[in-house]
Amino acid sequence: MINLTLLGATGSIGQSTLSVVDLHPEKFNVFAISAHTNWQQMLVICEKYQPDFAVMTDETAAEQLSREIQSDTTVLSGAEALETIASHTDTDQVMAAIVGAAGMASSLAAAKAGKRIMLANKESLVLAGDLFMQAVKDNDAELIPVDSEHSAIFQCLQGGLSGLSKIQLTASGGPFLHTPLSELTNITPDQACAHPNWSMGRKISVDSATMMNKGLEVIEAHYLFNLPADRIDVVMHPQSIVHSSVYFNDGSTLSQLGNPDMRTVISYAMSYPDRISSGVPALDLTQNSPLEFYPPDFDKFSCLRLAFEGLKQGGSAMGTINAANEIAVASFLDNKIKFLDIAKIIEKTLDMSSHFYPSSLAEVIDNDKIARLTANEIIQSYV
Repeated sequence: MINLTLLGATGSIGQSTLSVVDLHPEKFNVFAISAHTNWQQMLVICEKYQPDFAVMTDETAAEQLSREIQSDTTVLSGAEALETIASHTDTDQVMAAIVGAAGMASSLAAAKAGKRIMLANKESLVLAGDLFMQAVKDNDAELIPVDSEHSAIFQCLQGGLSGLSKIQLTASGGPFLHTPLSELTNITPDQACAHPNWSMGRKISVDSATMMNKGLEVIEAHYLFNLPADRIDVVMHPQSIVHSSVYFNDGSTLSQLGNPDMRTVISYAMSYPDRISSGVPALDLTQNSPLEFYPPDFDKFSCLRLAFEGLKQGGSAMGTINAANEIAVASFLDNKIKFLDIAKIIEKTLDMSSHFYPSSLAEVIDNDKIARLTANEIIQSYV
């Protein structure tokens, strides 16, 4: 029986993970779970799976859960508790699915404890990629990507890296793939969150609409596969059937295809190197519309351009971009700034920030805080 610690249990990745667990109760035990404020859903999860630990990072939510819970689950609170369950002796696998920089420290704790980390929190690599990958190496941890694109590349490279030329991430293009730049000025948060293929949280939905999500995935791919920016490519593919491709110097291209459902990559990460049923129906290409591919428009999707620029700069630039993006997206969702202002705020924050190479998690966190303050100051001029 594999003990699973699920960080971000109430989110879309967390819920999909639990649905895979439901298919294989003889293989997986939900050992520990976490959420931020949604104690009501955590209560339901605790009653069904009876985990040893439940962590609410919000103290008030933890108190509420403690009052309502009827099982023997121990309720903990605070960010440090995430690190406790991620590195716990009885934890075998960690599904790192906390959105944003808030998930970085617990993912790093799992790496230092030598766990299998199923990484759905790309910020761990965007902010602290060098430190994170070194921790994985030093502690014999296992790192399995859970993003559909990185899982696809990971699967395509199982035959080895010999002759690898480049990797290519596919991008759906979100809801505005064919929308002219001139029509994006007055986009509302609801419009930006209406993704055509995926059901996701509002923050990551906006990131998909701006293509920043793909930009962060480019940075993540750099660390996962140890490739420079000029060997990482992006192609727009609105059907989200081809999840990514790898190119070899003999002219061969390998791609991984499947229905757009995160349970496929989640089940693969949980069972690797084996495969188990995920509950996702098999792909039937005869029933799909023709597959389309387009080069990305870097003028319209300037967030993608900024991510490539940050990767080429290296060091703290990538963390600065991520922090500024989180602040800008939150302001957009609160109707404080316009959709196209998101990229402008990120670029201004990057221009105003000092550039260096962090040597510790404390320096990464300090840079994140400073970048957020800078972005907030810039936003005040828009309000």
